[in-house]
Amino acid sequence: MKVHKEGTGLLLTLFTIFFIVDVALYHTVGRNWVFYTTIIVTTVLFLLVLNFFRSPFRRFPYDSEGLVIAPADGTIVAIEEVMENEILHRKCLQISIFMSVFNVHANWFPVNGTVKHVSHQKGRFMAAYLPKSSTENERSAVVVTTRNGVDVLARQIAGAMARRIVTYAKVGDKCHVDEQMGFIKFGSRVDVYLPVGTEVLIEMDQKVTGNQTPIARLGK
Repeated sequence: MKVHKEGTGLLLTLFTIFFIVDVALYHTVGRNWVFYTTIIVTTVLFLLVLNFFRSPFRRFPYDSEGLVIAPADGTIVAIEEVMENEILHRKCLQISIFMSVFNVHANWFPVNGTVKHVSHQKGRFMAAYLPKSSTENERSAVVVTTRNGVDVLARQIAGAMARRIVTYAKVGDKCHVDEQMGFIKFGSRVDVYLPVGTEVLIEMDQKVTGNQTPIARLGK
């Protein structure tokens, strides 16, 4: 399993700190319960962070034209029609995916097309599964225009633990569902906004896999 580039620095820092702590304890207190407890705790913590920054190699196995693919691993927490007033300024179908700290946190483009818009908004850090997090939390937005002229908005949303959103997309880029759109560090959420009437292929509380699970089919 590959480690994502966003976690390399943190993992090296943690490993160095934990190694120094463990060696210092070994030379000061010896092999007693304090030393062994610390070894266990530091190892578990390092493995948890390592698990968070895993970056699996994925390719969508079928023809992705016309499909909207899950941009993130997680659980479907919203499928509803909403008024998107920040960027698209129209009524949309919103599909939201909540990522726990145990999910892969790389984000993929949900559709093939051309990047039309990229922006970042500062905000709060409330729990990402709450509906208000879509409009009040810190967030980044990417709009992709498909070959058929459909604008699809993907919004990366920080959660209570997330403190950094990374977005790789740039306006004018040609993008594909197999390419990573960005990364969110720790618990977070990704919302996708589609035209009203888009065929939904998933259901509430369903577990989805980024770059693998079709979540909707765009109209002709």
